[in-house]
Amino acid sequence: MAILSACATTPPEGASRSDVFDPYENTNRGIHKFNLGVDRFLFRPASKGYVKIVPDPMVTSFSTFAENISLPGQAVDYLLQGNPKQMGNALLRFVINMTVGGFGLSAPADELNLPPVDTDFGETLHVWGVGEGAYVELPFYGPSTQRDAIGVVINLFSNPINFTPVRPADNLGVYAEVVRRMGDRGRFSDTVDSILYESADSYAQARLIYLQNRRFELARDDEDAYLDLYSDPYAETGTDPVRDPYLDPYEDPYAE
Repeated sequence: MAILSACATTPPEGASRSDVFDPYENTNRGIHKFNLGVDRFLFRPASKGYVKIVPDPMVTSFSTFAENISLPGQAVDYLLQGNPKQMGNALLRFVINMTVGGFGLSAPADELNLPPVDTDFGETLHVWGVGEGAYVELPFYGPSTQRDAIGVVINLFSNPINFTPVRPADNLGVYAEVVRRMGDRGRFSDTVDSILYESADSYAQARLIYLQNRRFELARDDEDAYLDLYSDPYAETGTDPVRDPYLDPYEDPYAE
């Protein structure tokens, strides 16, 4: 992990943290074009068919299941971040939701007022002081940064029920995450389509939305990193994407 983190490209000296650092733009745009093709001919129609055929409560249950089986991995991340309270909370939510919640298809922990958890190894690297690195677009996965890309790989192996290269049939977490993303893609199809297919430059638009939202997430507990670029776009409306899970996660909050 230390070697991978050290490989992250650093922005030029004097660059502001609000700048977009994209030295691999040509390669990224090629991958973005590939991802657009996959989305247009495979993921988009499959997702729209999924939410049309499967009843909405079942789509929600499958998404909840994907979130619940990610909790052990999130507990590991909280431990590595030096946050034992949230680690315990993640494990408690996992036990309750996987037992009382019908094998994770619901989240009764919410009714018990247990705080929601949402972290990953990319945030762990951020806590350790690893820089964001360059912006990258990953095949099939989409927008990321060098730091978060490392986190994506590590999180595949940090959850004991998430991924196994020996028995692909046991990759329950990967399959559940694909289903969850299909649900999101189908539910917010109009918004995603407007970004990917109606923008003058879908690559630049997706990059901007990802970086702004990701930096905003990481800045919630880091006031020093809370720059004007990432000022709370929901302050005027009084809404909060953390407390209101029904907000559209793909909507650009900075668009006029």
